[in-house]
Formats: sequence, structure tokens, C-alpha cells
Amino acid sequence: MTVDDATAGRRIVMLVDNGVEGDSRVQKTARSAAEAGWDVILLGCSPTDAPQRWRLGPAQVHLLPMNAAPAAAGHRSATGRLRARLLARGGPLLRAARWARRPVEYAQVWFWRAAQGDRSWRRLEPGLWNYERAFGAVIDGLAPDLIHAHDFRMLGVGARAAERARAAGRPVKLLWDAHEFLPGAKPRRANARWLPAHLAHEREYVPYADAVVTVSTALADLLRRQHHLAELPTVVLNAPAVTPHPPAESTPVPDLRRLCGVDGGTPLLVYSGSATAQRGLGTVVAALARLDGVHLALVVGDAATPYLRQLLAAAARLGVADRVHTVPYVPHWQVPALLAAADAGVIPIHHWPNHEIALITKFFEYSHARLPIVVSEVRTMAETVRATGQGEVFRTRDPADFARAARAVLADPGRYRAGYDGPDSPLPAWTWEAQAALLDALYQRLLAGDQTSKEATAR
Repeated sequence: MTVDDATAGRRIVMLVDNGVEGDSRVQKTARSAAEAGWDVILLGCSPTDAPQRWRLGPAQVHLLPMNAAPAAAGHRSATGRLRARLLARGGPLLRAARWARRPVEYAQVWFWRAAQGDRSWRRLEPGLWNYERAFGAVIDGLAPDLIHAHDFRMLGVGARAAERARAAGRPVKLLWDAHEFLPGAKPRRANARWLPAHLAHEREYVPYADAVVTVSTALADLLRRQHHLAELPTVVLNAPAVTPHPPAESTPVPDLRRLCGVDGGTPLLVYSGSATAQRGLGTVVAALARLDGVHLALVVGDAATPYLRQLLAAAARLGVADRVHTVPYVPHWQVPALLAAADAGVIPIHHWPNHEIALITKFFEYSHARLPIVVSEVRTMAETVRATGQGEVFRTRDPADFARAARAVLADPGRYRAGYDGPDSPLPAWTWEAQAALLDALYQRLLAGDQTSKEATAR
């Protein structure tokens, strides 16, 4: 079957639980599939009460408002009012309230898991129904041939839509894109119900998936064991796209050094991505006190978050505030070119199960910027850096050892950049174009049987 035969008239509806902007994996997946000839509609969550639409190349993006959820919204509203009152009376009261409710939350988890098993998420995390209310009827109306559900929240929405379509006599395939290992994730909210509820939700709906893709070999192995999958998930790395976008979509890449106010002779480290405590940026800021004249660029989505304000305050106390610079995000296809102006990329993340098992997006972006990488001793990235020679590994949370590693790469960057050269260079495989080909082949395999059946019926 040729690509044209496979894709002609076949619709893929992709689902994601965010506003799409800032999610490079989702954007690249939708765009590359549409460029391969599939009819792609990406459904996400509108940040306002109104729907929004735009295009990612030939892919359509529809953002749906999440305000049509009466039961869960009412619960959240009451919780929000209580939280606001506690915040008004001070942070310590809020923390005390969290600890006071923990025994009740653990009892709720125990009771509902005993009573309903994996269906217990309906009681423990009823807000998951908000996605069904917003997305369900829209998916049905789009009549997809394949549903590509990104991450754990969209798995249930996709599974229920696939079951409705099949019950109506319309074949549809469900592909689950597991972005992380949920048992090893840090809960998104500080309550005892969040993780057990989402784990139950995931376990209930994984059997509905016709195939699974994920971000690393280690995670593929974990998912196969965790969910007793019949086959190993397809690995699609979070690698950057290297094919230039059309001129009409292109804007000049900002000059990182100009944005930081430093010249070409100033040693410049760069961090790109989400800024949270577990990303270890405090280690880097503390190390700057040991690295005379070295500057740090933080390429972040929002420089006004509480954590970043705390980080900059810590830099001021250490006397290095003038060497820490926040820089706004650029479109994902510009990231490697922006970063290339630095001398080294840093990945100081803490030990956390999900941090141990993947080569994360910024790892590939630093690599395509041909930057030496200074990475904490999280397993997969540390092993890769040691194997390729593209950087140095330091002891996690250790500013002195980070400073040692940074001095090494700054003293001889050519030695580390050489890891990207030659016939054994990893860069050709670390591109989105190579990964998109794997995903396209999976789409074709999933839909091949349906296409054959349709052609036979037509004859």
C-alpha cells in the first residue's frame, strides 16, 4: 500500500488536554501527519470560554471551551472559594488544612478502590468527566478513522469515542501516546486522591487502545509490563524538527546573547524549558557563585512564576543576579538555532522516576544546537552523554560538582562537540522527521485492514 492509498480521505482526530501552544510533541505530530497526507484535526482545550481555531501547516487546530461541566465545576468552585479564604489568612493555614484533610483523602481512596476497583476514578477525580463533556460530541461529529489520544487524561475520552463509533457500525482505531510513566509522575495537585484516581483511569482504558506509542525504550518496557500489553509500544522520540518551515511562517531567530546583554566572549550556559523546583535550577544558580564571569540564560515560558521569582531572589542573595537572564520561548522549530549561541546546555533535574527513563526534549534540542551538555546523574541521559562524549555528568543537587562539570565543558568545548560528528553521529536519528516516519508507518498499519475492507465492500 502506498502512502497516498493509505492516507486518501482518512481522518485522524488528535486529542490533548492543553492549549497546544507550548506542547512541541503535539504540534509536531499533528503537522507532520497532515503533511504526510492525513486529514488531521487536533482538539485541545481553549484557555477562554470561547472556541479557538487555527492551523499548524495543513493540520487544523480546534480548541474547545471547558466551561460546560456543571457537577465537577461546582465542586471545584467551592474548593476554590475555600482555598481563597485560606490564602487570604496566610500560607501556613493552607498548609495546615492540607495536612488535616489527608486522613480523610486516604480513607476515600481506600473505600472507593475497594468498592469500585479501576472505576473508582469516577468518585476520586470526577473532574475527568469535564473532558468528556467538552470533547465527546465533537469527536463523534468528526467521524475519525483513527483517534490519537495524547497522554493519560485523553485516553478515556478517546476510548469512549471509539466504542461509540464501533457500536454505530463505524470502524475506528485508537492510538494512545503515553508521554510519561504515570506511576512515576509527580501529582499535579497536592491531594492523596490525584494519583490513585488517574492510575485507575489509565488502567481501565488502556485495553481499548489498538496500539501504544511512547517517548523512550525504557518507558516502552515499563508500559508493556505495567499494562500487560500484547506488543511493545512504538518509540517516537521527542526530537526536534530540522526541515525548515515555509518562508511565510518563518520569522528571524532571536539572538540569545543580545537578549542576555552579553558579548561573544562571555561564557554562557543555557537552560530551556519548564522551570520548577524538581528541574534543579537552584543547583545551577548556586554554582554560579563558583563560576566567575559565567552567565546563565533561562529560556522559559513565564518569567513571573512564583518559583522563578524565588530563584531570582536566591541569585540576588548570592550576588549573581546580574548573571542570570530570563528569555521568552520561541516557536519549537527555532529552539536549536536560538540555543546555538550559548556555550553549553544544562539539564540539572532531580532524581524522579520519569526523569530517569527518557531523553527529554531539551536534550535533543541542545544536541541539534551542537552544545556540550552538563547533565545530572539521571540514568538514561547520563548513560547517553558518557557513551557519546557530548558532555559531562555531575552529582545531582551538588553545586560544587556542577561547577566542576561546567568548567570542563567551557574549557574545551570542541572536545564535546566532536560527539556530534562523524559516521557514528546520533543526530540523523534524533530528528522529528525520522520519528514521524515511524508514526506514519504505524498509522498505515492500523488502518490497512479497514481500508482493505472498504475497498472490498466498494467492489
